[in-house]
Order: sequence, then C-alpha cells, then structure tokens
Amino acid sequence: MIKKALLFLCFTIFLSGCKTAKNKTLLFVGSFTDKKPGKGIYVYEFNEATGISILKSTVNNITNTSFLRLSPNGKYVYSVVESQMQHNGKVASFKVDVSNSKLNVLNMQDCGGLNPAHLAIDNSGSFLVNSNYSGGSLSQFHIKNDGSLSESNQILKFKDSSSIKGRQSASHIHSANFSPDQKYVFAHDLGADKIRRFTVVNKKGKISLQNQQEIKVKPGSGPRHFTFHPNAKFGYGINELSGKIDAYSYKNGVLNFIEDYQSYQQKQEIYSAADIHISKDGKFLYASNRAPKENSIAIFSVNLNNGKLTKVGHSATGGIHPRNFAISPSGKFVLVANQFTNSIVIFRRNLKTGLLRKLPNEIKIKSPSSIQIKTYID
Repeated sequence: MIKKALLFLCFTIFLSGCKTAKNKTLLFVGSFTDKKPGKGIYVYEFNEATGISILKSTVNNITNTSFLRLSPNGKYVYSVVESQMQHNGKVASFKVDVSNSKLNVLNMQDCGGLNPAHLAIDNSGSFLVNSNYSGGSLSQFHIKNDGSLSESNQILKFKDSSSIKGRQSASHIHSANFSPDQKYVFAHDLGADKIRRFTVVNKKGKISLQNQQEIKVKPGSGPRHFTFHPNAKFGYGINELSGKIDAYSYKNGVLNFIEDYQSYQQKQEIYSAADIHISKDGKFLYASNRAPKENSIAIFSVNLNNGKLTKVGHSATGGIHPRNFAISPSGKFVLVANQFTNSIVIFRRNLKTGLLRKLPNEIKIKSPSSIQIKTYID
C-alpha cells in the first residue's frame, strides 16, 4: 500500500514537471519602411478565439520588407527586402523561434532585379521563386537544409508590353505560383497581360524553369495575383487594372478560361484590385479592392463542380488600400492590411455563409503590406 502511494506521488510530481504542449498562432506582418532602414517585420501572437493580437517582437534595421512567405513546414519566413528602390532588391531568410515568438535572420541574397514583389515556394520547401515587378523578371533560389538561401540559380528577364500606357509599357512580373502538381510555375505579367507558364525541370537536384508558354488574358487586365483551388481543378486570378477575377479550369499544366467576374461593387474610372484567397474548405473566394472610390473585400461562393463564382457580398475594409489579407488557420477570421491608413482590420468570418463582420480590435502598424499566419504546437 505504501509502495503504491509512493509510486502515485512520484508520478504526480513527474506530470507536474512536464510542459503541456499548446497551440500558438503566430502572425507575421511585412511593411514598407519609407525606403530607409526601420522596423520592417512584426511578429504577433494571435488569439484564434477572440481575434486579439499581441506584439511580441520586430525585425529592425531592414528596408521595405513588403512581401512575406512562410515555408510549407512553417519553420522559416522569407521576405523581399529593399522593394521599390532604384537598385536591385534582396530576398532574406529567417528561422522562426516559436517559443519566443521571434524571427532570427539566416541570410540575404541579391534578387537579380528591381522591386521584388512576390515569393513562391514549392511544397517540398526546397525551391523559391521571386518575382521582380519593375525589372520584369523571375529569379529562383535553392533553399538549403537549414532554411537559408543559395545565390540565385537562374534569372529570366522579359521585354513586353500591352495596351494601357504608363502601366503596361514594359513587362511587370507581379507574382508566380507553383501548380498543384508542382510540375509548373505560372508567372503573372501585369505589364504584358500574359500568364507565363514554365516547366519545372529537375536534373540531379538542380532545378530550373524551362519551356516557356504564354497564356494571354484580355488586353488591359493587368494580372496581379493568383490562387489555385484546394481541389486542384480550378485557378483564379485577380486583375489589378480591370478589377476583374478570371476563373480557369486546370489539368496537366493547362489553364482553360471559364469566365470573369467584376470584383468591385461600384463602377470605377480606375481599378486597383490587389489580393485573392480561397477558404480552406474551398467554398468561398475573397478578393481585395483598393480605391479610388471603394476599399472592400469581395466575397464569392465557389461552385465545386464547374469552378464558377457567385457573388455573395462586399465588406468595407475599414481603411484605405487593402494591399494584402489572410484567412486565419481556423478559418474564423480574415485579417486585412490597410496600407495607407496604417492598420490591420480583423473580421470574424461566418463559416457557413462566408460573410464578414468587422471587429473593434484593430492592429495599428505603419504601412502594413503583407500577412502570413500559422498555428504551431509550442
């Protein structure tokens, strides 16, 4: 009896000394720093029950970290650096310290062009593609085992144009996406009204983009960002200059146009559509619209059989110039970065209807431009 009591006491003491694993959701925010070194990246702890965020750390003395991308495993964050400058920008790699809610810099590499605007990573986490907007080019990097970046393995430059003077007088690669099967990269050229498709070629571990093919979009569209549907059967592109969303079917590297949809609620003289995301269950698509008369998130339901969209509604973003937004890991919240009013506005998302309800707890932050968010087990 005494032995059993002692064993129970020892077991209780052992359990009390164990650290209980818990979920921690980290919110990473990239920003513009007025083209000079400053606080560029912010790390928050985000409460998936209340939608409240607490600032935990910043990355300082860094310039115009305007776009972030988490690695598929969440261990690393990659950022463009020195975007919108008169010289080549950079791409930086950081290791995520979950316990301390901070980022530790690993290294930086020249991005091979002007104004890096977007980063894409393959599902294996070993290959990164950077889009240079002003330079009209793509550069690709090998990601090492420790998360750091090699020097650029390949730089592809484009000379092209389209119909809108001033905005489309040269090639502007605004983003790129890996296909769901990881066999192709689709680059979105705002300046040329083209989607450029490349085959991902792997020769003895050395990866390159080859065999370019062009998919033309309607003149004056300005393809900006793109997302594939979770079912891998459809893809959707947001066009900055026309304010429209293009729906495509996807199979074996081929995008076939289905239909386009106006993202704005009101007719505009000038459109400036920005970002696009689909809920994890694939039922709803969201897109952000930036001024001049409307700052909103457009909400569409997705037909899972044919990929067509049906407009559900619009939500005002509570600020100006919603450059980027993200859906939280639980799907219960949408976080919108209003760049020109220095705020991230939080919306609670109805999982059944897709509609958004603005919450009072905004995040005040200077020129927020990119959001990444992930739940970790700490």
